[in-house]
This record gives sequence, C-alpha cells and structure tokens, in this order.
Amino acid sequence: MITVYVPGDAVAVACGADEVAAALLATGAELTIVRNGSRGMHWLEPLVEVATPDGRIGYGPVGAADVEGLVAAGLFEGGAHPLRIGRPEQHPFLASQQRMTFARCGIVDPARIDDYIAHGGGAGLERARGLGPTERIDLVKASGLRGRGGAGFPTGIKWDTVALAEAPRKYIVCNADEGDSGTFADRMIMEGDPFLLVEGMVIAGLCVGASYGYIYIRSEYPHAVRAMQIAIAGARGRGWLGGEFDMEVRVGAGAYVCGEETALLESLEGKRGQVRAKPPLPAHKGLFGMPTVINNVLSLTAVPHIFADGPEVYASVGLGRSRGTMPVQLAGNIRRGGLYETPFGITLGELVNAVGGGTASGRPIYAVQVGGPLGAYFPPSLFETPFDYEAFTAAGGLIGHGGITVFDDTVDMARMARFAFEFCAAESCGKCTPCRIGATRGVETMDKIIAGDRPEQNLELIADLAETMKFGSLCALGGFTPYPVTSAITHFPEHFTRGALALAAE
Repeated sequence: MITVYVPGDAVAVACGADEVAAALLATGAELTIVRNGSRGMHWLEPLVEVATPDGRIGYGPVGAADVEGLVAAGLFEGGAHPLRIGRPEQHPFLASQQRMTFARCGIVDPARIDDYIAHGGGAGLERARGLGPTERIDLVKASGLRGRGGAGFPTGIKWDTVALAEAPRKYIVCNADEGDSGTFADRMIMEGDPFLLVEGMVIAGLCVGASYGYIYIRSEYPHAVRAMQIAIAGARGRGWLGGEFDMEVRVGAGAYVCGEETALLESLEGKRGQVRAKPPLPAHKGLFGMPTVINNVLSLTAVPHIFADGPEVYASVGLGRSRGTMPVQLAGNIRRGGLYETPFGITLGELVNAVGGGTASGRPIYAVQVGGPLGAYFPPSLFETPFDYEAFTAAGGLIGHGGITVFDDTVDMARMARFAFEFCAAESCGKCTPCRIGATRGVETMDKIIAGDRPEQNLELIADLAETMKFGSLCALGGFTPYPVTSAITHFPEHFTRGALALAAE
C-alpha cells in the first residue's frame, strides 16, 4: 500500500488540495491518503508527499491537472518531475529553521493520537504528572517562556499567580481568536498538530489546579474548529481528558476585539464582547469570576516541548530576555510566504530578504509591517533590528503575534495610516471614548491630509489624537492603533504632503 500525504489545512484546501486528493484516488492505485497539516511553505501548496524507502518525497505546488503526469513520471516511487522538491526537510526554507513548536506539523496525521504519540507526543504530559505543583511552575519559569500573543509577559509568573489564588474553580482559556491580518500560526498548529495544544492545556491545568479549559476559536476557522474537536475526542478516549481536567471548543462570532483577553472572557460568558477594566486581572478574577490562565495557542503549544526536553533546552536559544523560538509568519507582497520558526535574534532584513526572498512583484521593498494591522511600519533602514521583544520596543514597534507583511514601492503610506484608524473604528467595542471616537476622528483627519487640506496643522492634530488613544484607551485595540499611524508619518513623511503638493501644482 502506497501512502501519500495531501494537506487538509485551510491554505492547501483553498489551493485545490481536495481536488488533488480526489484525482489521486481516481488513478485506481492502491493508496492510503493522509490529510496532514501544512509544512508552512505556502508558495508550494498543495505540497504532495509520497512515502518511499528513502523517506518522504515532496512535489509542489500540485494541481489536480498535474496528477496524471506525476503518476506517469513515477510519483509513487518518488520519481523525477519538474514539481519534485525532494525531501521536504532538506528544502532550504525548512532546513534553516529550528522547529520546536512546529516540529511535528505537516508530518503527523492530525486526526490520530496514536500517530502523535509515535512521534514523541505526550512525553511532556507524562513528565508533568510525575512532578509536584511547585516543580511544574518552576520548570516553566526556568524556560524563560513569554506569552506569544503580543505582550510577551512571562508565562511562569502568570501561572504562578493563578496557582496561588484561592478559589473553588480555576480555568485555562486558550485564545485562538487569531484576527491579525498576515498571521496564521495558530491556525496551522491547530489544523496540523492539534494534540499538541490539548497536551499543553492539560499540563497548564495540572500546573495551576484548573479543572476545565476552553479553546476560543474565531468563526472564520472552520477547519481548525473541526480538527480541535476531533483531537479533544481522541484525547478523551486516551484518558487525557474527562477526569481531573476536561475541555471544549467555543467558536467566536467574528469580533476582532475578542482577541483582547477580557473581551474574550465576556464572549465566553455569553455576553457582548466588550473590554473589561483592569484590575482585577483575569489571573485573580477571570472567567465566571474565577482565577483564569489566558494564553494564546503558541504559548500553550510551546509547553509540551519544555517539559519533554527540559527547560534548559528551550532557554538555550534566543536573545536577551526573549528565549526559545518564534514562529514568524511571512505574508503580503513576498516571494516565499509561509511560516518560519527560528530562535529570537534573527534580523528583520534576514527574514524578509534571505528567508522570504524579497517581494513577489520583483519591485523594491518599501515598508514592512510587523505585528498585525496595529503594528508599526519599518523601512529598510531598520532591517538590522533583531527580532526580539525589547529591540522592537526600542525601535518604536512590537512583535505582536509574529506576523510580517511586506509592501513594495507602490504602496501609499498615507492611505495605510488611514486604514489603521478605519480598522479601529470598525472593530472598536465602543466602551471607551478614545478608541470609539478617536478612530473616527482619525479617519476624518487623514482624509483631509490626503486631500492636501492644511497637512501641517492636521498632522499636529493626528499626533495629539495618537497620544490620547495610546494612553487613554482601555485596551490594546485603541492603544496600539497609533503605532502604524505614527510610524508611517515618521518614516515616510513625504507621503503625507503629496496632496498639498498636487494642489500647489494645479
């Protein structure tokens, strides 16, 4: 029996993977088709792999119309063909990575817990069960793991706070509301290695004494929802769930603001997704008023590796206070878009040029936005900035969820700054005035600047507005909106005087 791997994740399916799988079955060959996750080389999707005595051989990007020719060329034996890339792990894009969190993604069958365990899964949970509560949290602290959702808060300290809290119940909440444009790491891991997230949440429950967990997934991720539901059922059948700790999936209703932890809690409780004032912190009074750990997918899926291999292995890579690896997501106008897991410290320029291959258009890179739609814009002059929480803060930006979106020299930065205000106005929960009103006034003022109406005076107004939103908003939606606006004005000032110059020329 020949085993062929055809990714079943959202990106591959969008590129025709279902049709490729059907075409392979229609050949009449005796096949076992495994719908694995993506390896993260999105420009090669669908990436079809065939198991051979020499290892798995990849071909991509494969369309349904390519199948007949591939079979004729000896696909099932790993034969030569223009689409053949060889062993995927030897491809330069993968070979140069240091995969910890994504070590199994694209390799295992995401629907089978036995396959997960056969590839080393479950070792972290086994070790965690053999430790005491204090030892477990000390291990997380020793790893140096920081939250991968954007703030970079030390995970061990957050867990310790919840563990020490006195309460009749405690909860683990996974924030899988991955709403930032250009980010897809959460989706990839849930669709490609979902048992890793289950294992991470069970370990978190053991560490803090929680009895129940929720994975809050955005409604736009139906493939991830289904994969996690299958994984939870499989883990329950294996005895990982259903005793001292159990969990379930909850699906959001499409509100970007529910990526903010307190708005997410409101949504989980069946209320409108609005930001809560802090304090109290969720670690003290979170879901249903109980102490709650809230971490995103990448934070929780790093935990099994830390327990299985030891915190010293994780802490041995990285830069400064940023330890371990970061799954960086390359998107936008880029030649080789996809997921690239690497230790902290690689420079922004290396990621965009050496790894991503520059722009897909072939035009010069003009700006790079890091950290989603509310991240700062970086010009090529800042490409030596190391990918590190503190370095990006010093440069006036933030890493956020690790998304990098590339723009060539055709971009209009004034309109990109306007979009930040427009996005905030559309997604604001409406609870605080700086965000609700400030974003709308920002759009109006940017329209005046673009039209050439008193740009100097209106740019002063934008600066004042940005200051008010940054320090007066209840949450990061309003507080981070100034980052793309002020960085665009700072690094690309000529884009904000074009309207006035055009009027003068008339």
